[in-house]
Amino acid sequence: MKIIADKQYVFHEGQPFQSSHASTVAVSPDGVVLAAWFAGSHEKASDVAIWVARQEDGSWSAPRKVADEEGIAHWNPVLFVLGDSLMLFYKVGHEITDWHTRIIRSEDGGHAWSAPQELVPGDRGGRGPVRNKPLQLEDGTILAPASIERPDSEVPGHQIWESFVDISTDHGSTWTKSADVPMDLSTYVGTEHWFAKGLIQPTLWSSGEKRVHMLLRSTEGFIYRSDSDDGGWTWCEAYQTELPNNNSGIDATLMEDGLLALVYNPVSGYATDSPRTPLVFAFSVDNGRTWGDEFILENEPGEYSYPAIISKGKELYVTYTWNRDRIAFWKLTVNQ
Repeated sequence: MKIIADKQYVFHEGQPFQSSHASTVAVSPDGVVLAAWFAGSHEKASDVAIWVARQEDGSWSAPRKVADEEGIAHWNPVLFVLGDSLMLFYKVGHEITDWHTRIIRSEDGGHAWSAPQELVPGDRGGRGPVRNKPLQLEDGTILAPASIERPDSEVPGHQIWESFVDISTDHGSTWTKSADVPMDLSTYVGTEHWFAKGLIQPTLWSSGEKRVHMLLRSTEGFIYRSDSDDGGWTWCEAYQTELPNNNSGIDATLMEDGLLALVYNPVSGYATDSPRTPLVFAFSVDNGRTWGDEFILENEPGEYSYPAIISKGKELYVTYTWNRDRIAFWKLTVNQ
C-alpha cells in the first residue's frame, strides 16, 4: 500500500477562542473541504459555539461562528452532504444527559446557513448523530449513528451508555429510533473516571444492500462491533474486536475500492489511565474482520483525539483535536 499524505492546521494562534474540540469534515458539492468544531473557553462552558472553516485552493478561511445560542454550551457538530445540500447537526445543553439536537442547512456550499431547528421535537438526551457522520444506503435511507448517556437506575451516580441509529426515509425531515444495540453489561468492567459502562459514538459503513456495520467506543479497553441485516433497524449483540482503545473517539469510512479505513487511538487501558496518543490509521480488506497497514498521524506526547474521516475516490480526509488548541487536517491518497 502506498500513501501520499499532507498535513495542515485548520487555523493557527490568535483565534477568538481558547479551546477547540470534536471536529467534523465534509466535501461540499462544489468540491470545497469544510471543517466544523466546537470552541470556547473550555468544554461545557456557556460561551462554547460551533465554528466552520472552508478550504479552497489549499488554504483555509478564517473560522466563522455559525451556531451560538446565548448562555448554553454547544457540542459535537456533524457535517453531512445530501445531494446539493449540506447538513450540520450539533448538540446543545449544559450536561450530556440534557442534550438536544439542532440542525442547520446550507444550499451554497457552507457560506450561508439556515436558522437552527430541533431535529426531533421534544428530544432530551440527544437524538441523531452523536459525533460521527450519517450513512446513506443504496435505497436512500439515512442512518445517523447515535448514543445516549443515561443515569443507571441501579447504581446512583453512575451512567449506562447505549447506542442505536436514527433512521430517516424522507431525506432527513423526520427520524425514527432503531432498537438499541444489545450489550451484556454483566461482563463489562466500566470506567470509574466517568462512573459509566457501555458503548457510545458508533461509526457506520455498509457492505451492500441492507447489511450495515458499526464500530463503537467502549468503556472496556477495546473497540466493539455490531452488525445489522435489516438496514439498521435491529442489531446483533455488540462484541469485542481485536482493536485496543482507551475509551476515546473513533471513526471509519469505506472507500470506493472496498478498503475500510479506521482512525483511532490504539492504546490499551481505560478512560484517562492512558493518553490519547498515538493517533493512527488502520486498514481492513475483509470488511473489518482483520486490520493492518497502520499509518501514524501523531505519536508525540499530547492529546490527539476525536478524529473525523470521510473518503472520496482514493482520497481520505481527516480532522481531529490537536491538544485542544487547534484542529489538524490531513489529506491522504491511498493506492493499494
